[in-house]
Amino acid sequence: MKIKELKRLIEEPKKLESKLKFYLNKKIIKKGDIDLDKVKGHLEKTEHNLNFLKDNLKLGYFDWVITGCYYAVYQASLALISARGFNSKNHDATLCLLIKEYYKKELNKEEIEMVNKFFLEFRDLMTYVIIKKKREEANYSSSLIFDKEIVEKIRNQTIEFVNKCRTILKYE
Repeated sequence: MKIKELKRLIEEPKKLESKLKFYLNKKIIKKGDIDLDKVKGHLEKTEHNLNFLKDNLKLGYFDWVITGCYYAVYQASLALISARGFNSKNHDATLCLLIKEYYKKELNKEEIEMVNKFFLEFRDLMTYVIIKKKREEANYSSSLIFDKEIVEKIRNQTIEFVNKCRTILKYE
């Protein structure tokens, strides 16, 4: 979601409620009973992605580390909203639910913005990878190079967010 829209949703509860109502009406968000097995499943996928990060970092597959970071953050976010009885089929809808259910309680503005940044940067990264791959196919040789320090920073942010989610979910 665009930064400007995210800030409006954070600052204007009526705008957030309107957006959530839209997602509910379109069945992008569903409200139901809390399913602790589903929460656990999302957390297990999060752990799986964190292990994937560690393995691929050792192997030097930095593009896949970034991909794994995205999925770890997304699965952790899904665990949070599942713990409140929601299902979401959309990243922006998930962000809206995080704001409604966790902002100013367990998550601060910077953490919400960080999740949004992961979603945006992952989309940008995938576009870059696809474009680069097409160019590689045309040239028959090239490689994707990601700076290890940047990848480590993103990985550390991911781990911090996942740990925060684990802490929050202990109290659910």
